[in-house]
Amino acid sequence: MSIPISIKELIDWSNGAEEKNSELASWLNLLGFKERKGLAKFLNTPLVRDKSMARQILRSWSGRKLLDEVSDLILMDEDSTGESVLDTLENLLNEKDEVTTFDLLNSLSVKAIHIDLDGWIEVANNWRSELNKQQKLISDLVSIDELSVKREEINFLSLEIKETEYELVSLNVSHRNEPLNLEVWNPSFREKIRKNWILLMPGLGGNRNHFNWLARSLSHNGWPVVVLDHPGSDSLALEALLKGRLPLPGAEVIPDRINDLDSVLRAKKLGKIDISAKNVVLMGHSLGALTPILASGVKIDNQLENRCQKVLDNLSLTNLSSLLQCQLIDITLPDRKGIENLSAIVGMNSFGSFLWQKNFDNQINIPLFLTGGTFDLVTPSISEQLGLLLAVSSSQFSRVLLIEGASHFSPIRVEGQMDQFEGKDLFNLGESIVGYHPLSVQSLLAFEIISFLDKLEEKKSISSNTNLTKGELKFHILDRAIIEKLVKSQ
Repeated sequence: MSIPISIKELIDWSNGAEEKNSELASWLNLLGFKERKGLAKFLNTPLVRDKSMARQILRSWSGRKLLDEVSDLILMDEDSTGESVLDTLENLLNEKDEVTTFDLLNSLSVKAIHIDLDGWIEVANNWRSELNKQQKLISDLVSIDELSVKREEINFLSLEIKETEYELVSLNVSHRNEPLNLEVWNPSFREKIRKNWILLMPGLGGNRNHFNWLARSLSHNGWPVVVLDHPGSDSLALEALLKGRLPLPGAEVIPDRINDLDSVLRAKKLGKIDISAKNVVLMGHSLGALTPILASGVKIDNQLENRCQKVLDNLSLTNLSSLLQCQLIDITLPDRKGIENLSAIVGMNSFGSFLWQKNFDNQINIPLFLTGGTFDLVTPSISEQLGLLLAVSSSQFSRVLLIEGASHFSPIRVEGQMDQFEGKDLFNLGESIVGYHPLSVQSLLAFEIISFLDKLEEKKSISSNTNLTKGELKFHILDRAIIEKLVKSQ
């Protein structure tokens, strides 16, 4: 079922013209515009506030894919490609600093828009289904009382450990025009010699300063840590996007990120980085967690394009990482055989569940410790962390840490966050995005990651427990058996 709406009649009606077509008012009422004032406000709200940034987003792979999917739901006469909308918007951006929906509709060469009601209903049902899965996951966890065991009281790590410092190292690499900047955190005392060292990678738009809190805690507990920035997909790249100088970075940065990882491992092996431990744990946030999984040797199967067609058709905003995953259809990744001396992968708000079928034919026997939150709509835990562990890891030591109320951005520590909630940073996000108290979440993450690494060196697994609490935080540590049970119930 499709609703045809004349653009001229739409604009005239919102401006107070006589109703010549009562059908139009009925359709608008169905769409939620019960009075002209509401429609006029909607049409005159800026669709684009920053034309430079808007251009870069529209020209990116993700921006074009979203436009393509919206064009399937809102057709412009016979134009089903969205080209007329894009061309018109580009022309308007050349003339105006701000573009409203009214400007766009008034400038289109087409006479009518056609709203695909069936398509919108399907999209709404998909969104509802995804949100219901998240809610059901929490209720299912609460009901698994028989798997809950009492743990010793958790003493959180101090948020500020000041005695451990780092050394800045600049590493020249052949695949980039600029050097890689690294922080090398060596423990100031060696009470316990660790078997592993840690390579920590930020996510898309992030930088090493966001994770000093974790590097400091790990180093304070005896692990050497290297934290690196990825030029082209770091905070400088995000700042360039906001200023309209560079396009929105996407999955095309992954090959360079894998090469960055290899360069650091090679430099350590050649003695250019002063770390004595032999084995490595790869650790990262979001895209920084996907990078080591892709580098570990697990192969993306040949059904990715089929899965992505369904994902993109659903236009789901409850898993934004799906866009990055599906972009990998068009990207050639370097051939991988694995990483020498790799002990484990730790991924905060990791993703990649669309890239692999859930079977044992294409899995790695490498321990994974994946963390996520129930307030994460970028990499939702039910499809990403839980689904990812089932898809890629066959190790008995693998676990998922799920924190209720934590979001995709909870692990990111920004300047001033100790003194005020939001802090000062490009990631200056309010509670509606960050979720429940990020400092408490970060302290819990540090404690549980260290517990996992301790057990890893003893070749033991951390206990699987549900319905754990510390202060006002509720969290769960899940093994493969519990995860399979939870996923099956969805």
